[in-house]
This record gives sequence, structure tokens and C-alpha cells, in this order.
Amino acid sequence: MSESGFWDNPEKSSEVVKELKFLKAGVESWENASKRYQELKELIEVITADEQELIKELSEGVDKLLKELEDFEIRTILSGEFDRNNAILSINAGAGGTEACDWVAMLLRMYVRFAQRHGYNPKAIDMLAGEEAGIKNVTLLIEGDYAYGYLKSERGVHRLVRISPFDANKRRHTSFASVDVLPEIEEDIEIKLQEKDLKIETFRSSGPGGQHMQKSDSAVRITHLPTNIVVQSQNERSQYQNKKTCLKILKARLYELERQKKEQELFSQYGSDKKKIEWGSQIRSYILHPYNLIKDHRSNYETTDVARVMDGELDEFIQAYLKNQKVKAKN
Repeated sequence: MSESGFWDNPEKSSEVVKELKFLKAGVESWENASKRYQELKELIEVITADEQELIKELSEGVDKLLKELEDFEIRTILSGEFDRNNAILSINAGAGGTEACDWVAMLLRMYVRFAQRHGYNPKAIDMLAGEEAGIKNVTLLIEGDYAYGYLKSERGVHRLVRISPFDANKRRHTSFASVDVLPEIEEDIEIKLQEKDLKIETFRSSGPGGQHMQKSDSAVRITHLPTNIVVQSQNERSQYQNKKTCLKILKARLYELERQKKEQELFSQYGSDKKKIEWGSQIRSYILHPYNLIKDHRSNYETTDVARVMDGELDEFIQAYLKNQKVKAKN
């Protein structure tokens, strides 16, 4: 930053400043944790068994320090190329009609609450409402450090078992929704998009009517003809912004497609027991009847506190998955 001409390129300089803030935050967090450790250590040496207030303070301090160290450990695991990037999260209803659409709406609320708890900025890019209730599919852009690193563990099929609120006979129903998570790809990542390969369509944004209803064809749908990948955006204010968002999502999907191809080539050469994410091979089950239980089938982590998880408390599931993946990688 002290080099001459550093500020001549605003785009590059802002990236360096962003990196500096990120590194400073990491160092300061570690130094603060080290300082708290020393303070707690000194407190242990001076308190006696009858000083209940100090014992309570010590206990709370240890719990807080352990939580911080847990976060540090997870950050060391999140060292992938795009783990620090924003996340593009899509939820799609499976078979089951209104039931599945309602399940998508429940998951949407869960991920929005998770994002808000972490100080992230969740923004709906595209949403299609269900015919009677709920949501058929929705795409979110979740902005914040390590958004993709944390949320990539959510990729897969999520299964819900409950007494249906839409069934007059109060029967038990099973619903499925698939979650896909991609990193937002930065502009400097080389993904070639040629005009001849893109079919760009505009249409009027859907949504509730009234005085704020879109009256122009500002929504954009782009089809990548060679791969038949379709992306769309309708929640930005202008056609230009929606097109820009579409191209960003398309780049992410094309990058993920190339990554999967390379991964498959590697597995075909060396073999692997990696399971594909297929409809019915759920990664997590949410059981609300005849008992309360949420279980992740990859890490075997489970909890009976369904309300807390559905309110966005996903950290323990995410940490269990990431630690499990780290162990697998070592083996």
C-alpha cells in the first residue's frame, strides 16, 4: 500500500484494502482470545471455592473462549479456493405439490435467519411462488466473508416428515427439497461467455400487484445454449442489473460444471466411494412427527431442538460436517 501509484487503480487498491482488513481482523481476534486466556488463567489462581460470583464469571469466560476457539478451528478448515466468497443458494421443491412448496418456504426462512445471525446480507434474486402456498423455487445471494465456506455443507436433498397442515385428515407426509450452493465468482476468474452461446429473454417480473408492481419487462432470463443451463433474475431494479446478476450466476454454474467434470475424471482414474446427490438420498432429515429430531446423515450429528435449528441455528451441523470432511481427507 505504501508503494507509489498504489491508489492509481481504485479497483485493485480496494481489493488490497479489503484483504488487509480481513487479515487484521483475524490477527486481532486471536490476540484478544490470547489475552482473555491469560486473564482467565490468572483468575483461576486467585479465586476460592466460596467466591460464587467469580466462579460464575470464570465459567462464562471459559465458555466464550471455547466458542471463539471453535470458530478459529473452522476457519482453518475453510481454506478452499472460494470458501471466503459470497454464496448463491437455490432451493427447489421436490415431488409433493403444496407440501413441498411449503417446505421450501420453511428452509428459506431458516437460511435467511442463519445469514442474519452471522451478519451476512441475504438477497432474493429470483423466486417462484407455489400454486396454493409456499415457494416452488428460490435463489438467494448471501453476501459476507465465508458465506460459501459455511453454506456449501447444505448442498443436497433435505427431507421433512410431519403431520400435514394442508391435510384435513391430519396424516403424516414426507416432503423433499433440494438445496444447491455455489460460490459467487469474482470478475477476474476466467470464464468465457460468447454472445452466440447466449439466449437472452426479458419478461415482466412476477409478484404481488398494486402500485409497486413492475410495469416494464425488466426481468431477465439467460439460457446457455451449449449446456442448456438456464438462469434468471427479476428482483433488481433495472433490466441491466438483472442481466448482470444472471451473468454472475451463469459464470458460477459453468465454473461448478467444469469442476465436477474434472472431479469425475479424477474419480474414474483412481476410483472413489463418493455418493452422488440424487433425489431420495437425503443429506438431512427433519422429523416433526411422531417425535422431534433433526439428523445429518453424513456426520451423524443430531438434535431434538427442532425450533432452534429452524430459526437458523445451523452452526453445530455445519461444524460437524466440516470436521467430518477434514477427517475423511486425512484418511
